[in-house]
Amino acid sequence: MSDGLAQPQRALAFLTILIAVAMSVIDSAVVNIALPRISVDLAVNPERAIWVVNAYNLAITVSLLPLASLGDIVSYRRVYRVGIVLFTLASIACGFSQTLGELTLARVVQGLGAAGIMSVNIALIRAIYPATILGVGVSNLAFVVAVSSAASPSMGAAILAVAPWRWLFFINAPLGLIAIALAFQVLPATPRRDQKLDALSVALNVATFGLLVFGVDALGGRDLGPAALELGGAVIAAALLTWRQFGLALPVLPIDLLRLPVFALSMVASVSSFAAQGLTMIALPFFFINDLKLPISKAGLMMTPFPLGIALMAPIAGRLADRFTPGLLGAAGLIVFCVGLIATALMPHEPTNFDIVWRLGLCGMGFGFFQSPNNKAIISAAPADRSGGAAGLQSTGRLVGQTLGAAFMAVIFARQNLHPMVFALTLAAAFTVAGAVASGLRRAGPDKAARGSSK
Repeated sequence: MSDGLAQPQRALAFLTILIAVAMSVIDSAVVNIALPRISVDLAVNPERAIWVVNAYNLAITVSLLPLASLGDIVSYRRVYRVGIVLFTLASIACGFSQTLGELTLARVVQGLGAAGIMSVNIALIRAIYPATILGVGVSNLAFVVAVSSAASPSMGAAILAVAPWRWLFFINAPLGLIAIALAFQVLPATPRRDQKLDALSVALNVATFGLLVFGVDALGGRDLGPAALELGGAVIAAALLTWRQFGLALPVLPIDLLRLPVFALSMVASVSSFAAQGLTMIALPFFFINDLKLPISKAGLMMTPFPLGIALMAPIAGRLADRFTPGLLGAAGLIVFCVGLIATALMPHEPTNFDIVWRLGLCGMGFGFFQSPNNKAIISAAPADRSGGAAGLQSTGRLVGQTLGAAFMAVIFARQNLHPMVFALTLAAAFTVAGAVASGLRRAGPDKAARGSSK
């Protein structure tokens, strides 16, 4: 793989990534605000309408690792191109759907397209940016994700104020066509491998993450029996999946990469940080709405300092990651995140807007300062021809961390004797400490680790 692209092709290639990633991130959240309208329009109850969201997230979760491995085989560019085409066509199908079944099926296909985008986006960043400024590329991607996340609620509300819910999907069509045209012109060629995707590993991967998602969702019910069965099945499937990977030249679950200390510690830090983020982002809306009695619109606005803090710090941290050890930068970021969480947990009973804003802003800045260096360490620690596996595992680690956060939050809500926000934020702070320790233990720089792993 060549060492990055020259300008202006580099800027155009990143623009392709920017459009597709922004659409996939926004569509994971923007539909939430439209669920009441979708429920009424399609004449279904809210419990069934929630599958418009679940189908998309489930499709992404179960397909990230297989598509990342497929990228190692057929090239990251091809997987990305197919992903953006699928996403765009499925968005149009979502807009034309007349029944919940049609909409849910279209959302599954849209989720598969989004997984094609997410599974190899960091691998393509590695091919687009020279190694000397890889941290800049990773931080630019983190900035796009943070801004897209922050903009999702207000963007959805703005569209729904002037148009039917179907335009939440139709708006992807012109943007998708631009991304498709660019993807076939400017994305760099990446290496291929003469391997085959192991079908049994793919099936076990789907079982592992599918049962995990269903099990976590079942934790919110009164009867924990189904949750125990599904989570137990996920553990068994995960054990079989891991066992299957030994001896495979191209494992779907990249255990070859997890043998690299820098990579493994980076993944531990990533899962821990996203578990903390998941706990925080679930607990706070309930605190704002139920405890502080804020209207939904203001509660959403009060959440904004967190992603804005990420957007502010990600570019700075990315540039520092090209000069300093990512492990120390990541540990520093998680310590700041921890301080912000503790300050939020100790917030006054009747906080002012300023009390809320600076605390969540501090959390977001700490998380943003951690994320870019850690993502650079993950992708740089892998050999170039395993960038797809590294990118897929990075995205999967994010989803697993957020799923763990949701699971712990469900348990906290079930315990009536606990104060949900305080307990959740205290547990989140503990996760950040664990992540900071893992990040600080990374002694070798990622570039050194990558050179050693390819010998």
